[in-house]
Amino acid sequence: MKKERNNGIRLSDWQKKQLAGEIKAFYLDVRGEEIGMIEEQQLVDLFCEHLAPVVYNKALDDSMHWLKEQLGNMEADYFLLYKN
Repeated sequence: MKKERNNGIRLSDWQKKQLAGEIKAFYLDVRGEEIGMIEEQQLVDLFCEHLAPVVYNKALDDSMHWLKEQLGNMEADYFLLYKN
């Protein structure tokens, strides 16, 4: 039975083309191998399905950490407004 793919992150055609080019350059520069268009697209799909959601969630966690820090600063500033 074929596994149904549900891409975690959707990229525009331009973004996919850019990422495919980066993958192709990586393989050529680092590994000394040339890969074809099918392999490029398979890797783009793999990254979108498995890696991109992890990176996205990490960005959300980092944003939440930053927001909590800013709210903590705001609360401290609020209490500095109190008069003795």
